[in-house]
Amino acid sequence: MGGGAELNGSTDMGGGADINGGAGWLVGSRLRRQQLRAPAAAGIGDALKNLLAVQSQEFAYARWSLAQRCARDTKGVAGLAAGVEDAVADGTILRTHVLRPTWHFVHRDDLDWLMELSAPRLHQGNKGMYRQTGVDATAAARSADLLAAAVAGGAHKTREELAVVLGNAGFPAKGLGFIYLLMHAEINRVLVSGAPVRTAGGALKQTYASFPERARQAPSPENGASAAAERRENSLAQLALRYFRSRGPATVKDCAAWSGLTVGEVRAGLQLAAEISPGALASFSRDGLEFHLAAEELDAAASAASGSGPVVPGTPAPKIDLVQCYDEYVMGYSQTRNHLGGTAPYFAPAGAPMHVVLLDGRLAGWWRHGFSGGECGLEVKMDRPLDTGGRSALEAEAARYEAFLGMPVKVG
Repeated sequence: MGGGAELNGSTDMGGGADINGGAGWLVGSRLRRQQLRAPAAAGIGDALKNLLAVQSQEFAYARWSLAQRCARDTKGVAGLAAGVEDAVADGTILRTHVLRPTWHFVHRDDLDWLMELSAPRLHQGNKGMYRQTGVDATAAARSADLLAAAVAGGAHKTREELAVVLGNAGFPAKGLGFIYLLMHAEINRVLVSGAPVRTAGGALKQTYASFPERARQAPSPENGASAAAERRENSLAQLALRYFRSRGPATVKDCAAWSGLTVGEVRAGLQLAAEISPGALASFSRDGLEFHLAAEELDAAASAASGSGPVVPGTPAPKIDLVQCYDEYVMGYSQTRNHLGGTAPYFAPAGAPMHVVLLDGRLAGWWRHGFSGGECGLEVKMDRPLDTGGRSALEAEAARYEAFLGMPVKVG
């Protein structure tokens, strides 16, 4: 392994290595595991499966979060804006409230178990609003029956259409009461995203569909407390594996904040993951914190931290990534978000861009897009002037965005 880093069992989930030195390797590892660096995802479905869930309340930008993980060149991302929209329409990608909760993209293969795992914490978090809006057990059950019938057989409905259905039955058709009835039905796996419809102005509008018709569900599970406990344990293990293999190096608190689970549940997931997939994860200590990551990353991390890695002649060209402010590279961490090199997301002053410019994995500015006359304008505000290499990197990223959208892009 080289000198400097002391390794005490690279797959020991209870302590592992002690790695000191510069933290550049940590940033590089996160970029690589999140597929913002090679190896890229084979497609948007694979990018989503790697990350498990991608925050998506900003739909137009969330499309890019998936596409930019598919290739570093323009050819690899060409047309993927439409590709993501098609995947949402056909149900490969589902968009719903899960985890903290906020809007997330989740692959149809994963949403059933992830929502089942997430539901108790979501309902607990919504408990006060349920009381305030009158969403008790009876109202939730009656409204769920109405909503399920309304969307059955592929009859996808907009929010406005579902408001009529509930309003005709005496339920709230607007305001928080209506919103929490819909969210309750999402959490209980009654509703999920349907095929979006395009408004007269060209914008996409969310619709709702039947959860059982869109999400891939396992065969009907056995009844009983023991079967439910076994499913929950398997889901905890899967979440820990998927989170730490795609976002590590990260801490238990990072995962708890991202998933909405408790610290104890995440720790239990790590122990269960070690049982069902031994050797898949490793851990190390740094700055008094314990980090978990994909086991194959640990040797590279120790080598880089000790300075014993391969020497690459010359200075590597800088790389710029335009990521949404809710990108998983930002939102995937809380306790250790300091490695981003700045504060994000943040509430931008009126008229200022809020999405994140990364320079070699560190926050270096802000950006947003705008559309007019068949072209996209990129407003980019850097925290410091770019040198020639930085300007070239920004131009390359703008070219990727142009290929992604399929329309001309100008940087301003």
